[in-house]
Amino acid sequence: MRIRKNVWPRRYVDWFCFLLIGVFMPIVFIFEMIVVLPLIHPTGSFLHTFTFAIAVFLIFNITGNFVACVMVDTSVGDRLLKVPDKPFAAGWHTCVKCLKIVPPRSWHCKICNCCILRRDHHCLFTGCCVGYRNHRYFIMFILFLFIGSTYAFIYNSVFLWSVKAKIYLNWLSLLKMLCPFLMFVTGSLWSNMSLIFYNLNVLALVYSIVLLIYHLPVILNGGVCYERTKGTYPHGNGSWHANLQEIFGKRMHLVWLSPLLQSELNDSNDIWKID
Repeated sequence: MRIRKNVWPRRYVDWFCFLLIGVFMPIVFIFEMIVVLPLIHPTGSFLHTFTFAIAVFLIFNITGNFVACVMVDTSVGDRLLKVPDKPFAAGWHTCVKCLKIVPPRSWHCKICNCCILRRDHHCLFTGCCVGYRNHRYFIMFILFLFIGSTYAFIYNSVFLWSVKAKIYLNWLSLLKMLCPFLMFVTGSLWSNMSLIFYNLNVLALVYSIVLLIYHLPVILNGGVCYERTKGTYPHGNGSWHANLQEIFGKRMHLVWLSPLLQSELNDSNDIWKID
């Protein structure tokens, strides 16, 4: 597995989304553990300890898969590819930018400025392309983001609308959530911070739901995003289990435990890979 030489985003919009995950998520997590959780479950109780352990597991997998997706090099680069005798008949094509002969489903990304193996899409939040080898980490990232956001949404809702109902259960709080600029002109920094984190929680939940709805049919059919628009998946294996194995590897049933877990890819549709 190769590591990208330049892991930093290349556009301002990528930087914004990258920092939203890389900086604000740890801050929100600390706020949840220090402020929200003790007011719902007393410190030292079973529910407090259990919830804290689950939260640590979730944030580890969210950030771990996020970092892995960013770090893994998916580009063609100087890889030694097994080019068939008649590459163009086998679906290979010449990239007009790199002037390299690249395999099927490998395309040039104008943002990353290179050809990406089994390219799925360019992700704003990771600032890189999702493709060969890091597709697993991207899917696990949005899956755990959904689970973690749902978990946090429940606790934040109880915190704001029940525990702190005297402060937040009013029309002004709703207006602040719908029009965040109102937070700069009314209320204290601490009270507004809770609403900001709640808004970020809702944003992460909606974002993860939309991405899961969009990507799950694609990976179950053994395709990549641009094939979704065509409605055909010529590289699918015929069964959802085999298609998932091409992304999550031969230990696909265990990859949810940790992004550090090695899971060799099946590569049944990518015979070009030899490094």
